[in-house]
Amino acid sequence: MSALAKAISRATGTSVDVETLKVLVIFSGAGLLLSLVTAMIFGSDLAAAFY
Repeated sequence: MSALAKAISRATGTSVDVETLKVLVIFSGAGLLLSLVTAMIFGSDLAAAFY
């Protein structure tokens, strides 16, 4: 995780804290999981609504 924070700091030129990066990864993962579960549950219903 610290290597990723250092790479982001070098690429953007700003200081990135490891704890902030952990929080961002956790919330991004939770959002992705929620999106995948929603797509699995309502996927066929949404496809019918567009056609």
